[in-house]
Amino acid sequence: MVDNRLDAERTTQCASQSTPKNVRPTHAQTRWLRRGLDQPGGKLPLFDEDGAKISPRTIQSCIDRGWAEPWFQNPLKPDWLVCRLTDNGRTIAQQTYPEQTL
Repeated sequence: MVDNRLDAERTTQCASQSTPKNVRPTHAQTRWLRRGLDQPGGKLPLFDEDGAKISPRTIQSCIDRGWAEPWFQNPLKPDWLVCRLTDNGRTIAQQTYPEQTL
């Protein structure tokens, strides 16, 4: 029984990491991902240009689509999710979407 549960979890995790080719990032996701392009290791920011915290929904949706990945735990702020771009995320961030003006 435990094995079946683990298999179901693995299947769910794998399905969430594979992104259909036609899924495009939202404006907020694109802005966040692009900020990692010039950072060492593709580190993604915790705060936007105005100092506001990046929405956890934006971060989690990018992780779920395989565009970002958790990088390390911040010992001073364990609730902060420090992420970096994946190769797929770098590709997405470098694309231009005509309807989005950044």
